[in-house]
Amino acid sequence: MISFHPLRLLNLKLHSIPIDIGTSPRAEGLFLIFQLYGIKKGVFCNLLYFMILVFVLSSCETKVETIKNSDILSLPSVTNKDIETIYDDSGKVQLILRAPLIEMFSNDDSPYTEFTRGIYVLFYDGKKDSVGFATAKYAKFTDKKKLWELRDSVIVVNVSSDRLETEQLFWDQDKDLIYTDRFVKIINEDQTIQGTGFESDIRLTTRKIKNPSGPIYLKNE
Repeated sequence: MISFHPLRLLNLKLHSIPIDIGTSPRAEGLFLIFQLYGIKKGVFCNLLYFMILVFVLSSCETKVETIKNSDILSLPSVTNKDIETIYDDSGKVQLILRAPLIEMFSNDDSPYTEFTRGIYVLFYDGKKDSVGFATAKYAKFTDKKKLWELRDSVIVVNVSSDRLETEQLFWDQDKDLIYTDRFVKIINEDQTIQGTGFESDIRLTTRKIKNPSGPIYLKNE
C-alpha cells in the first residue's frame, strides 16, 4: 500500500514544477478567486499541485484495496499436486483418495475443496482388499455438510462389479447416501438398467431408480 505522509509533502520544492494556469479556464477562475484573498500566483500553483498529488495517491490506495478484497480472497488457501490420502477408522482403512490436483478454499463462508483435474477413490470398508471404487473428472467436497459432488463421466463400481454411470452424483457421507436427478445407467452381468433419478448407499446394495426406462438383458436365461 502506498504510504501518504503530509509532513514530507511540505518539504517538497513545489514551486519548481511549472503549472500553466492560462491554458485551463477552471484553473484561471480559481486563481482569480485566490487573488481576491491576496494569495500570490506561486502559492496558488503549489496548492493546486498539492491537491492533484493527494488525489493521485488516494486513487492508488483505493485500487490496492480493491485488488486485495476481490482477488486474493478468491484464491485457494492450499494447493497440492499428485496427492494420496488414506482415511481410516480405528486403524482400519476405509478408503484411499487420489487426485492430480487439490485446491482448498477456507476463506469462503462455507469452506470447500475442489478436484478440478479429477478424482479416484478406492473403497475398503476396513477390509484388506478394495470393495469398489468411484471416479470422476471433477469433484467438490463441502466441509460443513460433509457432501461430495462428482461431475463429468462419473463411475461407481461395487464389490459385485455392478457399475453405475452418470454425469452428476452427490454423496452424503453422514447419511451414507448417493443420489442424482440425472440420467443413470447400471450395468451388471445380466442386464443394463437405465432411467432418471437415483438413490443408493455407496456400495450400490439398496439402489433405486426413480423413473426407470426398462432393463436391457445382455444374457439369455
